[in-house]
Amino acid sequence: QVQLVESGGGLVQPGGSLRLSCAASGINFVFYDMMWYRQAPGKERELVARLSSIPGVTNVAEPVKGRFTISRHRTQNTVYLQMNNLKPEDTAVYYCNAHGVRQAAGRDYWGQGTQVTVPS
Repeated sequence: QVQLVESGGGLVQPGGSLRLSCAASGINFVFYDMMWYRQAPGKERELVARLSSIPGVTNVAEPVKGRFTISRHRTQNTVYLQMNNLKPEDTAVYYCNAHGVRQAAGRDYWGQGTQVTVPS
């Protein structure tokens, strides 16, 4: 059974930092791209960052470039989103996604989300 469990959200002042964690079980990272999405009230869910199944390949969306970093624990099935210099427009529910590739193509799994609030 696949499970993605996010943690680390909260309330932080502008300019502050948070690190989100996504603990994954039941999947092999070799066959999954790991992504962080976010959804703000009244807006569509948007991709924030991607950690490819290909080692060393990462992408971050333009609005967070230079502030957010996606990474993976070296030995544990945990993906992180380090968020620095947070802004009010970063306020959203952040979701972890495992998107199957190659032998796992067609499989998609989501976590329950974690709230990040940056007051203006």
